[in-house]
Amino acid sequence: MTHTILTQTTASISELKRNPMGTVAAGDGFAVAILNRNEPAFYCVPAKTYEALLDRLEDLELNAIADRRANDDEIAVKLDEL
Repeated sequence: MTHTILTQTTASISELKRNPMGTVAAGDGFAVAILNRNEPAFYCVPAKTYEALLDRLEDLELNAIADRRANDDEIAVKLDEL
């Protein structure tokens, strides 16, 4: 069975146990696919990358809310009221 690996760097679970920080550093700021018996088990993501991902997701959610509200007739605000 084939598996899609969504990163350029991979490591085994044994390598991760042996040297966790070295495994993360091997990704050079990107996620590292952790393999179990040559199948991807999970992705190890550096903290800064994870924080950036969450910030981006939050921005997308806020933009979606703003887009929905921009077309909503129930919200009517006059400049004089501000």
